[in-house]
Amino acid sequence: MMDLIRSLFGHALKTNEHLFFAVLTGCLRVAKESIFTGLNNFKVMPITNCRFDEHFGFTDTEVKDMLEYYGLGSSHALIKEWYDGYCFGKTDVYCPWDVLNYTDLLLEDPNARPRAFWINSSSNTILRTLLEKATSRTRQELGCLISGTPVTKKINEELTYRELYDSLDNIWSTLFTTGYLTKQKETDLNTYELVIPNQEIRMIFTEQILNWFQEEARKDPPALNAFCEAFRQGAPPQQPNNCSVLT
Repeated sequence: MMDLIRSLFGHALKTNEHLFFAVLTGCLRVAKESIFTGLNNFKVMPITNCRFDEHFGFTDTEVKDMLEYYGLGSSHALIKEWYDGYCFGKTDVYCPWDVLNYTDLLLEDPNARPRAFWINSSSNTILRTLLEKATSRTRQELGCLISGTPVTKKINEELTYRELYDSLDNIWSTLFTTGYLTKQKETDLNTYELVIPNQEIRMIFTEQILNWFQEEARKDPPALNAFCEAFRQGAPPQQPNNCSVLT
């Protein structure tokens, strides 16, 4: 497969005299992968880069214009709550897939409630694998995120698929680059306050990710029984000392 991909991109992107411009998109870097050793003249634009940042999604002005065009201006606040909140470079954008799908749904049924369209647009196998390995500290921090408290983490923008499972800390870079989290502000070089961007992703966290944790808890009956016994006796739950943890 690597030989096939190397040949494909080498001929299609580097030695193709009929090609003027090409764009490769994805959640992880490809610069360090050996399949691209022949393709060494491309520029990487991560989501923290300001160049082209307004093109990663719909701006608020674009969403307002589209809703007014379809006579759905009254739905702007609800759409903003559910699908806005992503920060690319220095620009705040909406998830375009969600906005388009919900607008289409509103044209059919003006009383339709928002839905989580984005979660089914790709596989979540990698994310689930990382979350299954999460420590109790990581789960506490995810709980802080759900409650609206940011966590401060160093993000590895050079992360490739080959290095994905080398460290549990890569879960934060993966959540960030795949859209489950977004930056609230940069506190240091490559270090950001991360938050859940909108209501759609918050619902995904509370339903899907917590369900994954519950499945893992069922695999450890002694720990689950100890928790239930503590709950029965009225023992107070232990809370993290500080939701904003720099690791």
